[in-house]
Amino acid sequence: MQHILNKYLDTFSWPKYGAYHLANTAIVSTFTPYSYIFMPDTPVVKKPALFETDKKSALDAISQAQFIAFAPYIFQASVLLRDSGILHEVETKRSAGITIDEVVAKVKMSPYGVRILLEAGLGIGLVYQQDNKFFLAKTGHFFLNDPMSRINTDFMRDVCYDGAQDLKKSIEEGKPHGLRHLGPWPTIYQGLSILPEPAKSSWFHFDHYYSDNAFPEALPLVFASNPKKIMDIGANTGKWTLACLEHNSQVEVGLVDLRVQLNVAEKNIADAGYSDRVQLYERNMLDPETTLPKDYDIIWMSQFLDCFSDDEIVAILEKCHAALDDSGRVFINETFWDRQRFEASALSLQMTSLYFTTMANGNSQMYDSKVFVQLIDTAGFKIVNQTDNVGLSHTILELTKK
Repeated sequence: MQHILNKYLDTFSWPKYGAYHLANTAIVSTFTPYSYIFMPDTPVVKKPALFETDKKSALDAISQAQFIAFAPYIFQASVLLRDSGILHEVETKRSAGITIDEVVAKVKMSPYGVRILLEAGLGIGLVYQQDNKFFLAKTGHFFLNDPMSRINTDFMRDVCYDGAQDLKKSIEEGKPHGLRHLGPWPTIYQGLSILPEPAKSSWFHFDHYYSDNAFPEALPLVFASNPKKIMDIGANTGKWTLACLEHNSQVEVGLVDLRVQLNVAEKNIADAGYSDRVQLYERNMLDPETTLPKDYDIIWMSQFLDCFSDDEIVAILEKCHAALDDSGRVFINETFWDRQRFEASALSLQMTSLYFTTMANGNSQMYDSKVFVQLIDTAGFKIVNQTDNVGLSHTILELTKK
């Protein structure tokens, strides 16, 4: 049965769904993560090729070019169709369809506004029209109802959209110039817990949606060696720490982060009643003088290293190397665009890299795993286990010292 599902998903064309949408279907929920053990006599299974051919016809290509040209209005119109309730009203009529006048009677918008937005929705592919009635298209259904699509859209609108205009300057100077639209910090990390709304809620919904989905599958991997002490670097609000403390009644966890984040995590952990099994370490991992506490069996970093440049990743991993004894292990939970099964999911990660450029820090990205593996090697580690397809799109790397 499993091989039939694999073949079905790999060969079927999903022009209006996209890869991430598949992750919420019952079919994809049947998949389990798979691992690669990095040993001399074990071949690495090659992932499906991404972006190696030009698959579009000339007509498709010129159509795609128009989507790029009008992308700002496509985005704004789509969000307004969703948030004004217009798509919801179209959806409620289902196979009967709905007229513009009927929509006007249901939403707080002029007939002109409803008309131009629904007409825009035709070209975008959110709705279709028959006999002067509008019907919800498949893309419209997912854009309206799929939690992932909503979270991604809110993140782009509330966190990234205004700052996107500063992409060129951010690349040229290696600084997140788009961040000026949210606050005065040098990077977004100093301001995460005090971001203005709705940016704050949208940022954390985006971050937690992807990382939290990986935790249930990650816990057995991390606890396979029965660790007594785990260090959580980039602990953020403490969600991984709480997952560990709930999973194992004996484990202790040390949280490493900036003070502004530790304050949030400390409260969350105290509210859950686990303060007696945690240690808090305020650290700026970019400070050359920073060292990490020792006597921890495992170091865990989830969606953390993608927040740094190549050289910074090596420096952080070298700090981890110095903190661990020879039996210690590092687990890295990341989303690599080249390890995705579908080009649409890889595209989502590639676009998220531009968020890092304009809004986060100006010099990091969602990495190609081949680049990341070289950084791991440079820092003195080797990969002993790699598990792909964790959660929605994650890869967990298990490292030991070389």
